[in-house]
Amino acid sequence: MSGGLVALLDDVAALAKLAAASIDDIGAAAGKAGVKAIGVVVDDTAVTPRYVTGFTPDRELPIIWRIAKGSLKNKIVFILPAALLLSQFLPWALNPLLMVGGTYLCFEGAEKLYEAIWGHHNSEGEDVIKLASDAHEEKMVSGAIRTDFILSAEIMAISLAEVATQPLFARALILVVVAFMITALVYGVVGLIVKADDLGVRLVARGSRAAQAVGRGLVKGMPVVMSALSAIGTAAMLWVGGHIIVDGLDKFGLGWPAHTLHDLALAAGHAIPLAAGVVEWLVETLGSALVGIVLGGIIVAALHLRPKTARAH
Repeated sequence: MSGGLVALLDDVAALAKLAAASIDDIGAAAGKAGVKAIGVVVDDTAVTPRYVTGFTPDRELPIIWRIAKGSLKNKIVFILPAALLLSQFLPWALNPLLMVGGTYLCFEGAEKLYEAIWGHHNSEGEDVIKLASDAHEEKMVSGAIRTDFILSAEIMAISLAEVATQPLFARALILVVVAFMITALVYGVVGLIVKADDLGVRLVARGSRAAQAVGRGLVKGMPVVMSALSAIGTAAMLWVGGHIIVDGLDKFGLGWPAHTLHDLALAAGHAIPLAAGVVEWLVETLGSALVGIVLGGIIVAALHLRPKTARAH
C-alpha cells in the first residue's frame, strides 16, 4: 500500500514538473512572440489616447477600461479562434485578411488627414455639447475598438507566425498569454498618459517644492503630449496600414514595393553610417506611410467625390 502511494506521489511530482516546464516554455514563447509584435504595440498605444481627448477627467479611465475590455474581446473571442482555425486549415487566407485590415487602417488615417485639412470644425459650444453626450462617447469607444481590432489582428498574426511550429493547444495558450499581456501593457500605459495631468494637479496642491515643479510641468506639458499623440496615432494608422499592404504584396509575389523601400533604406543608412539603423527604419516607415496615404487617399476621394458626381448629374 505504502509502496503504491509513494509511486503515485512520484508520478504526481513528475507530472507537476512537466506542467511547470510547459508553463515556462509557454511563458518564454509568449514573451518572444510579444516582442516581435512590439512595433504594433507602440502604434496601438499611440492611436488610443486620441479617442479620449476632450472628455471630462471623470470619464477618461472608464472609457479606457471599456476600450480595453473591447480589445481583449477582439483578441480572445474573435481573432484567436479565427487565427487558429485559419492557421490549421487555411493558412493562405491569413495574408489577404490582414491586407483588408491594412486597407481599413489606411482609410482611417487618410480620413483623419482629410478632416484635419478640409473637414468641418464645430464651434466651441458645439464641441462641449458633443463631448458631453453619451452618443459621442459610444461613437468614440466603438471607433477605438474597431481600430484596435485591426491592430490586434496584426499583433496576433505576428505572434502566431512566431509559434507556428507549436502544437495547436500550445499555440492557443501562448496567444492567450500574449493577448492579456499586450492588452494590459497598452491600456496601462494609455491610462498613465491620460491621467498624468491629474497627477500634476495633485502634486501642485499637496507636494513639496520639487514635486510642485514636476506637477506644473505635467499640467502644462500633457496637452501638448496629447495633441502630439493624436497626430502620432493618425500617422501610425498610415504607417502600419501601408506596411501591411507592402508586406502582403510581397507575399503574393509582387515584391518591388518592399524591395524598393528596403533598397532606399539601405542606401540612406550607408549615407549616414553613424545612425544607419535609425535612418533605415525611418526611411522604411516613411515609405510605408506614403503607401498608406496614397491608398487611403484614393478611398477617401472616392467616398467624398461620389456624392458630388451624383449631384452633378
